Amino acid sequence: MDKTEILRTANEYISKDRQATHGQAENNFANIARLWSAYLNHPITPQDVAILMTLLKIARYKHSPSHVDNAIDMCGYAALAGELGQGGINEIK
Repeated sequence: MDKTEILRTANEYISKDRQATHGQAENNFANIARLWSAYLNHPITPQDVAILMTLLKIARYKHSPSHVDNAIDMCGYAALAGELGQGGINEIK
């Protein structure tokens, strides 16, 4: 799979496939942020969730760089973090 196909697949995942299964990423990340904040007793934002999930995928990539799904997911989480960083939805609707 080349870089264009990796990016295309990541786009499909975050805009179609996973949205149908998990709902809007922004809402899901806001929910995760509230749960992590309560567990850690430290405020976590939806953008933090996207960055931390990217780091999780980086750790998995380090273990298994030939598993392309990790690279696809890194791209998707990074794109979502970028959108949230520009004032994307930070609260559940």
